[in-house]
Amino acid sequence: GGDDIAGNVSKYTVLPAGYCGQPKKGHLIFDACFESGNLGRVDHITEFEYDLFIRPDTCNPRFRVWFNFTVENVKESQ
Repeated sequence: GGDDIAGNVSKYTVLPAGYCGQPKKGHLIFDACFESGNLGRVDHITEFEYDLFIRPDTCNPRFRVWFNFTVENVKESQ
């Protein structure tokens, strides 16, 4: 199904649908490619809203009780 998440996002720049060109300030860059990172997918909804999909814990795949990732390239008041 659509909830399958294979691995962590790695310096993933989220661009609005239909946007072409270089990322601008405010186009967020998500990264979870480090030990204990667990962000599997990011969907852009609006400039201020994103759906984040957290990978299940390796030792207990039934639960998702924590999150660990970074966000870069934010603009003021975002």
